[in-house]
Amino acid sequence: MTSLTTTTLFASGALQFAFEKATTEGKITILVLFFLSLFSWTIIITKFRQLRLARKWARRFFAAYGSTRDPLDIQRRGDTFSAAPAYRLYMRAANELEYHLNKNPVLVNGQTRISAASFEAVKVTLEEAAAEEAMALEKGMIVLSTAVAGGPFIGLLGTVWGVMETFAGIARANTASLTAMAPGVAGALIATVTGLLVAIPAMFAYNFMVTTIRAITQQLDGFSTRYATQIEHVYVDNRDIEDKIAAALKRAEKTGDTPAPPAS
Repeated sequence: MTSLTTTTLFASGALQFAFEKATTEGKITILVLFFLSLFSWTIIITKFRQLRLARKWARRFFAAYGSTRDPLDIQRRGDTFSAAPAYRLYMRAANELEYHLNKNPVLVNGQTRISAASFEAVKVTLEEAAAEEAMALEKGMIVLSTAVAGGPFIGLLGTVWGVMETFAGIARANTASLTAMAPGVAGALIATVTGLLVAIPAMFAYNFMVTTIRAITQQLDGFSTRYATQIEHVYVDNRDIEDKIAAALKRAEKTGDTPAPPAS
């Protein structure tokens, strides 16, 4: 009968018993851990969904981009892959490129190009977009790292405090029986159990998400370099200075203008 009662207690009612015997400080600690767990699970669910969609749509975007020849094809077709970080990076740079093609064009053999200075502006936009996407992916991860690192320590604080209260009560009562100590110790230990229940799932989720975010960020950096190279190849005026001077003189002859003398 005693064995059955003990089994039942630990199988179904141990946590309830321990919580009922916890001190006020222990219950406050458990309440703090509950809210921390609530925040961490919100982040876990939200980030899992965000990362799953990001990877899914990134595959679609890279497949579509790999089938193009012009760096602006996807933008001009109006295709959207809004959940893919690489697509948002692409659109920022493509819009910047379109702006310079319209506002600061350079004609090369009848085709519209941009200058090296305009290309530097496009590259800066790419770098800013990549940094913003990386920050968006990492948003909220501080909550998980706090749960992993702080949960057990918060629980341990509640446990130590509860044990201290238990021994103080025993000292005041002048009794040291197991019956007197057990409820207080059980009530103290539930804080550590709660802290571990908060930290363990957060730890697994954090490690998985950090690895996934690192992979997506590296993918973004690689795409940024690749996209900048393709823009430079297709849309940047890469003629030598001699060719640029010859083209300027030729235009001046056609219009009848006298080119300005070079600065001394």
